[in-house]
Amino acid sequence: MDINTSYDSFKLPALSIGDLHKRAPAAFATTPFSNTSPNYRFISTAQIVSTLLDAGFEPVAAQQANSRGDRSNYARHMLRFRSMSLPKKFNDVVPQIVLINSHDGTSAYQLRAGLYRTLCMNGLLARVGDFGVIHVPHRGNIIANIVEAALQIARGFPAINDVIDLMHAAMLTEPQRLRFAEEAFQIRFQRAAVKPVFEPGRLLDARRELDKGNDLWRVYNTVQENTMRGGVAYTNLRGRSASTRGIRAIREDVRINTALWGAAMTTLTTL
Repeated sequence: MDINTSYDSFKLPALSIGDLHKRAPAAFATTPFSNTSPNYRFISTAQIVSTLLDAGFEPVAAQQANSRGDRSNYARHMLRFRSMSLPKKFNDVVPQIVLINSHDGTSAYQLRAGLYRTLCMNGLLARVGDFGVIHVPHRGNIIANIVEAALQIARGFPAINDVIDLMHAAMLTEPQRLRFAEEAFQIRFQRAAVKPVFEPGRLLDARRELDKGNDLWRVYNTVQENTMRGGVAYTNLRGRSASTRGIRAIREDVRINTALWGAAMTTLTTL
Protein backbone atom coordinates (compact mmCIF):
# COMPACT_ATOMS: atom_id res chain seq x y z
CA MET A 1 0.00 0.00 0.00
CA ASP A 2 1.39 3.41 -0.98
CA ILE A 3 1.77 5.69 2.04
CA ASN A 4 0.47 8.53 -0.13
CA THR A 5 -2.94 6.88 -0.53
CA SER A 6 -5.58 9.57 -0.17
CA TYR A 7 -6.80 10.56 3.28
CA ASP A 8 -10.42 10.05 2.28
CA SER A 9 -9.90 6.33 1.69
CA PHE A 10 -8.95 5.98 5.34
CA LYS A 11 -11.52 8.38 6.70
CA LEU A 12 -13.10 6.99 9.83
CA PRO A 13 -16.86 7.38 10.03
CA ALA A 14 -17.92 10.04 12.52
CA LEU A 15 -19.57 8.69 15.66
CA SER A 16 -23.10 9.70 16.49
CA ILE A 17 -24.09 10.82 19.97
CA GLY A 18 -25.68 7.39 20.38
CA ASP A 19 -22.38 5.71 19.46
CA LEU A 20 -20.52 7.84 21.99
CA HIS A 21 -23.06 6.99 24.68
CA LYS A 22 -22.52 3.27 24.10
CA ARG A 23 -18.73 3.46 24.07
CA ALA A 24 -18.18 6.05 26.81
CA PRO A 25 -21.34 6.46 28.91
CA ALA A 26 -19.45 8.37 31.62
CA ALA A 27 -19.08 11.25 29.15
CA PHE A 28 -22.82 11.80 29.57
CA ALA A 29 -22.91 12.02 33.35
CA THR A 30 -25.31 14.71 34.49
CA THR A 31 -23.78 15.16 37.96
CA PRO A 32 -20.30 14.63 39.42
CA PHE A 33 -19.40 11.63 41.56
CA SER A 34 -20.67 12.03 45.12
CA ASN A 35 -17.17 12.18 46.65
CA THR A 36 -15.93 15.15 44.63
CA SER A 37 -14.90 18.36 46.36
CA PRO A 38 -17.49 21.14 46.86
CA ASN A 39 -15.13 23.35 44.82
CA TYR A 40 -15.29 21.00 41.85
CA ARG A 41 -17.07 22.68 38.94
CA PHE A 42 -19.01 20.11 36.99
CA ILE A 43 -19.51 20.38 33.26
CA SER A 44 -20.48 17.21 31.43
CA THR A 45 -18.16 16.03 28.69
CA ALA A 46 -21.30 15.84 26.55
CA GLN A 47 -21.49 19.64 26.66
CA ILE A 48 -17.86 19.85 25.52
CA VAL A 49 -18.60 17.43 22.67
CA SER A 50 -21.50 19.61 21.56
CA THR A 51 -19.31 22.72 21.60
CA LEU A 52 -16.49 21.01 19.71
CA LEU A 53 -19.00 19.84 17.11
CA ASP A 54 -20.08 23.46 16.66
CA ALA A 55 -16.40 24.42 16.26
CA GLY A 56 -15.95 21.91 13.44
CA PHE A 57 -14.54 18.92 15.32
CA GLU A 58 -16.30 15.56 15.03
CA PRO A 59 -15.75 12.43 17.20
CA VAL A 60 -14.32 9.33 15.53
CA ALA A 61 -13.36 7.11 18.51
CA ALA A 62 -14.24 6.73 22.19
CA GLN A 63 -13.33 4.47 25.09
CA GLN A 64 -13.85 4.39 28.85
CA ALA A 65 -11.83 3.04 31.76
CA ASN A 66 -13.13 0.09 33.75
CA SER A 67 -14.36 1.08 37.22
CA ARG A 68 -16.28 -0.74 39.89
CA GLY A 69 -19.71 0.10 41.22
CA ASP A 70 -21.25 3.52 40.87
CA ARG A 71 -17.90 5.08 39.97
CA SER A 72 -18.16 3.56 36.48
CA ASN A 73 -20.78 6.20 35.67
CA TYR A 74 -18.11 8.89 36.16
CA ALA A 75 -14.97 7.05 35.02
CA ARG A 76 -12.10 8.38 32.94
CA HIS A 77 -12.90 8.46 29.25
CA MET A 78 -11.00 9.31 26.07
CA LEU A 79 -12.56 10.72 22.89
CA ARG A 80 -10.80 11.37 19.59
CA PHE A 81 -11.87 14.12 17.19
CA ARG A 82 -10.96 15.10 13.66
CA SER A 83 -11.55 18.37 11.88
CA MET A 84 -11.59 19.23 8.22
CA SER A 85 -9.68 22.39 9.16
CA LEU A 86 -6.71 20.23 10.22
CA PRO A 87 -4.18 19.34 7.52
CA LYS A 88 -5.62 16.23 5.88
CA LYS A 89 -2.56 14.01 5.90
CA PHE A 90 0.93 13.91 7.40
CA ASN A 91 2.69 11.36 5.22
CA ASP A 92 0.94 8.21 6.48
CA VAL A 93 -0.89 9.65 9.50
CA VAL A 94 -4.05 11.66 10.11
CA PRO A 95 -4.12 14.37 12.82
CA GLN A 96 -6.60 14.22 15.67
CA ILE A 97 -7.49 16.08 18.86
CA VAL A 98 -7.69 13.75 21.88
CA LEU A 99 -9.92 14.71 24.84
CA ILE A 100 -9.49 12.92 28.19
CA ASN A 101 -11.69 13.61 31.22
CA SER A 102 -13.44 12.05 34.19
CA HIS A 103 -16.35 13.15 36.39
CA ASP A 104 -15.03 11.68 39.64
CA GLY A 105 -12.55 14.47 40.43
CA THR A 106 -9.46 12.41 39.52
CA SER A 107 -8.33 14.49 36.54
CA ALA A 108 -8.65 17.80 34.76
CA TYR A 109 -9.67 17.93 31.14
CA GLN A 110 -6.71 17.01 28.95
CA LEU A 111 -6.38 17.82 25.28
CA ARG A 112 -3.58 16.16 23.33
CA ALA A 113 -2.29 16.08 19.80
CA GLY A 114 -3.11 12.67 18.37
CA LEU A 115 -2.00 10.87 15.26
CA TYR A 116 -3.95 8.08 13.58
CA ARG A 117 -1.66 5.93 11.45
CA THR A 118 -3.43 4.82 8.32
CA LEU A 119 -1.31 1.73 7.69
CA CYS A 120 -2.15 -0.06 10.91
CA MET A 121 -5.21 1.83 12.18
CA ASN A 122 -3.28 2.32 15.42
CA GLY A 123 -3.75 5.58 17.32
CA LEU A 124 -0.58 7.37 18.40
CA LEU A 125 -0.33 10.25 20.85
CA ALA A 126 2.22 12.79 19.73
CA ARG A 127 3.88 15.59 21.62
CA VAL A 128 6.19 18.08 19.94
CA GLY A 129 6.99 21.15 22.00
CA ASP A 130 4.61 22.49 24.61
CA PHE A 131 1.44 22.55 22.52
CA GLY A 132 1.04 18.76 22.51
CA VAL A 133 -0.82 18.45 25.81
CA ILE A 134 -2.99 21.07 27.50
CA HIS A 135 -4.66 20.63 30.90
CA VAL A 136 -7.88 22.55 31.53
CA PRO A 137 -8.90 22.54 35.22
CA HIS A 138 -12.52 22.24 36.33
CA ARG A 139 -12.89 25.95 37.00
CA GLY A 140 -13.35 29.19 35.09
CA ASN A 141 -14.86 29.22 31.62
CA ILE A 142 -14.18 25.56 30.90
CA ILE A 143 -15.99 25.30 27.58
CA ALA A 144 -14.32 28.34 26.03
CA ASN A 145 -10.92 27.24 27.38
CA ILE A 146 -11.26 23.75 25.88
CA VAL A 147 -12.26 25.03 22.46
CA GLU A 148 -9.31 27.46 22.48
CA ALA A 149 -7.00 24.62 23.59
CA ALA A 150 -8.24 22.42 20.71
CA LEU A 151 -7.61 25.24 18.23
CA GLN A 152 -4.18 25.88 19.75
CA ILE A 153 -3.21 22.25 19.29
CA ALA A 154 -4.54 22.28 15.74
CA ARG A 155 -2.34 25.27 14.92
CA GLY A 156 0.69 23.31 16.08
CA PHE A 157 0.23 20.28 13.83
CA PRO A 158 2.56 21.56 11.07
CA ALA A 159 5.42 21.19 13.57
CA ILE A 160 4.60 17.50 13.90
CA ASN A 161 4.71 17.18 10.11
CA ASP A 162 8.23 18.65 10.13
CA VAL A 163 9.33 16.20 12.81
CA ILE A 164 7.88 13.22 10.92
CA ASP A 165 9.86 14.28 7.83
CA LEU A 166 13.02 14.33 9.95
CA MET A 167 12.20 10.89 11.35
CA HIS A 168 11.78 9.51 7.83
CA ALA A 169 15.23 10.85 6.90
CA ALA A 170 17.01 9.69 10.09
CA MET A 171 18.68 6.31 9.54
CA LEU A 172 19.51 4.17 12.58
CA THR A 173 22.37 1.73 12.96
CA GLU A 174 21.59 -1.72 14.31
CA PRO A 175 22.87 -0.81 17.81
CA GLN A 176 20.65 2.29 17.75
CA ARG A 177 17.61 0.24 16.72
CA LEU A 178 18.25 -2.25 19.52
CA ARG A 179 18.75 0.56 22.04
CA PHE A 180 15.38 2.05 21.08
CA ALA A 181 13.69 -1.35 21.40
CA GLU A 182 15.27 -1.89 24.82
CA GLU A 183 14.02 1.49 26.00
CA ALA A 184 10.54 0.69 24.72
CA PHE A 185 10.63 -2.65 26.56
CA GLN A 186 11.43 -0.87 29.82
CA ILE A 187 8.68 1.70 29.23
CA ARG A 188 6.09 -0.97 28.44
CA PHE A 189 6.85 -3.22 31.42
CA GLN A 190 7.86 -0.53 33.91
CA ARG A 191 4.88 -1.33 36.13
CA ALA A 192 4.69 -5.07 35.51
CA ALA A 193 5.05 -7.26 38.60
CA VAL A 194 6.69 -9.93 36.43
CA LYS A 195 8.33 -8.95 33.16
CA PRO A 196 8.06 -11.37 30.24
CA VAL A 197 11.32 -12.98 29.23
CA PHE A 198 12.20 -12.19 25.63
CA GLU A 199 14.81 -10.16 23.81
CA PRO A 200 13.64 -6.55 23.42
CA GLY A 201 14.77 -6.75 19.83
CA ARG A 202 11.59 -8.75 19.15
CA LEU A 203 9.76 -5.41 19.26
CA LEU A 204 11.53 -4.57 16.00
CA ASP A 205 9.76 -7.35 14.08
CA ALA A 206 7.71 -5.54 11.41
CA ARG A 207 4.13 -6.75 10.86
CA ARG A 208 3.99 -5.56 7.25
CA GLU A 209 6.45 -5.13 4.43
CA LEU A 210 6.17 -1.33 4.36
CA ASP A 211 7.35 -1.13 7.97
CA LYS A 212 10.64 -2.85 7.23
CA GLY A 213 13.48 -0.35 7.26
CA ASN A 214 16.03 1.41 9.42
CA ASP A 215 14.69 4.95 9.38
CA LEU A 216 13.48 6.24 12.74
CA TRP A 217 9.87 6.70 11.58
CA ARG A 218 9.44 3.04 10.62
CA VAL A 219 11.41 1.78 13.62
CA TYR A 220 9.29 3.90 15.95
CA ASN A 221 6.00 2.79 14.40
CA THR A 222 6.99 -0.89 14.43
CA VAL A 223 8.04 -0.75 18.06
CA GLN A 224 4.98 1.30 19.02
CA GLU A 225 2.58 -1.14 17.38
CA ASN A 226 4.21 -4.20 18.95
CA THR A 227 4.28 -2.48 22.32
CA MET A 228 0.68 -1.28 22.26
CA ARG A 229 -1.07 -4.10 20.42
CA GLY A 230 0.77 -6.94 22.11
CA GLY A 231 0.87 -10.38 20.53
CA VAL A 232 4.66 -10.74 20.79
CA ALA A 233 5.21 -14.46 21.33
CA TYR A 234 7.66 -15.79 23.93
CA THR A 235 8.17 -18.74 26.27
CA ASN A 236 7.29 -18.04 29.90
CA LEU A 237 9.19 -19.19 32.98
CA ARG A 238 7.18 -22.42 33.02
CA GLY A 239 8.30 -23.24 29.52
CA ARG A 240 4.88 -22.55 28.01
CA SER A 241 4.08 -20.48 24.96
CA ALA A 242 2.71 -17.03 25.79
CA SER A 243 2.29 -13.63 24.18
CA THR A 244 2.28 -10.06 25.42
CA ARG A 245 -1.05 -8.36 26.05
CA GLY A 246 -2.32 -5.30 24.26
CA ILE A 247 -2.80 -2.03 26.14
CA ARG A 248 -6.42 -1.06 26.77
CA ALA A 249 -6.32 1.04 29.94
CA ILE A 250 -6.46 4.76 29.18
CA ARG A 251 -3.81 5.72 31.75
CA GLU A 252 -1.36 3.17 30.37
CA ASP A 253 -2.21 4.08 26.78
CA VAL A 254 -1.33 7.72 27.46
CA ARG A 255 1.71 6.93 29.62
CA ILE A 256 3.30 4.49 27.18
CA ASN A 257 2.49 6.43 24.01
CA THR A 258 3.81 9.67 25.48
CA ALA A 259 7.01 7.99 26.72
CA LEU A 260 7.60 6.24 23.38
CA TRP A 261 7.22 9.50 21.47
CA GLY A 262 9.61 11.13 23.95
CA ALA A 263 12.13 8.33 23.38
CA ALA A 264 11.85 8.82 19.62
CA MET A 265 12.43 12.57 20.01
CA THR A 266 15.48 11.92 22.18
CA THR A 267 16.81 9.50 19.59
CA LEU A 268 16.25 12.05 16.84
CA THR A 269 18.11 14.82 18.68
CA THR A 270 21.10 12.60 19.46
CA LEU A 271 21.72 11.36 15.90
